Amino acid sequence: MIPKNIEAVTNSWLSEVLGGEVSGHTVAQIGQGVGLMGDIFRVALETTGSADLPASVVVKLPSSFEENRAQGVALGMFEAEVRFYRELAEQASVGLPGVYYSEIQSGTADFVIVMEDLSHLSLVGQTDGMSVDQAFAAVRVLARIHSVWWDQVQTHDLEWILSMTGPRIEYVDQLLVDIFPAFAEGFGHCLPDGGLALFELFAGNYLKFNQTLAARSPWTLAHQDYRVENLMFGPEGSGEVIVLDWQGIGRGPGAYDLSYLLGGSMDIALRRAHEEDLVLAYHDQLLASGIKDYSLASLKDDYGHAHLMGGLATAMVTGGTMDLSNARGLALVETMAERHITAALDHDGIARARSVLSIEKF
Repeated sequence: MIPKNIEAVTNSWLSEVLGGEVSGHTVAQIGQGVGLMGDIFRVALETTGSADLPASVVVKLPSSFEENRAQGVALGMFEAEVRFYRELAEQASVGLPGVYYSEIQSGTADFVIVMEDLSHLSLVGQTDGMSVDQAFAAVRVLARIHSVWWDQVQTHDLEWILSMTGPRIEYVDQLLVDIFPAFAEGFGHCLPDGGLALFELFAGNYLKFNQTLAARSPWTLAHQDYRVENLMFGPEGSGEVIVLDWQGIGRGPGAYDLSYLLGGSMDIALRRAHEEDLVLAYHDQLLASGIKDYSLASLKDDYGHAHLMGGLATAMVTGGTMDLSNARGLALVETMAERHITAALDHDGIARARSVLSIEKF
């Protein structure tokens, strides 16, 4: 049974899905203003004679906002996350939360995920950005996850996972054209020289940039929103990272996730100072995980190109559709837009765009 809302998460329901007697519970909503498609709650449990039950769990339900629910259904995001946890997560040996229960009514917004409470780990704000130690831990965990499905996702069994050149990207491609004027008006002032012009060119060619990388780079299972606010970190030096929010998964090049993380989740100066070593650490971990046919030179080229992809799209979609009176959201988009477009320019984004689009001037 899938609860319609947090009020329907009762002692009896918790007892059934957790396999032990829950005699009482208290609820606190967490992550308000962070999650787009889901409402998240920490549920503290009172148990009777059930020593194996945790002291608390986290319950994820669909967003209480109807527009977000409709978008989650249209893009298959709710179903993707539930199916990921039920069908694929066990294949990865690192980086994933423990999930006690997950269920969805296919084709609807009715879903629930009950997972372990990770409140002992640390969250980092997007505008604050990762430390160098956290960044190295995040890229190594990412490479270990990517290696599990490296060159193994173009199969019939995984066709339910959208590709990076499929309908979702086609939808966003057109959306970017429509919202560019609003984005330019709201955020053009915070971009470096050449940034707004590159955003404008990108807005009409997102699908083409994705297709270019997808045609030449190995595919894997990509998270597609691999950024610091979807990660939880263990103590400094532990290397522990847990990755959340798997609703946007896609089949495509792993460099997409790597560029999205480093381009948007680090201070610009810090990224520039450590970027080469971070990309090398990702590649070294691929090698250690058994991926031997992807050269460092190919990764660097793919990584550079991937800065013309998801990070720019996320900044534009968020900034071009948001309420500009939301101070926290405004600061978040300004930071992400500046970081991602700067990374694209740092990696010869203008020359790369010219090459893909076969244009001489820009």
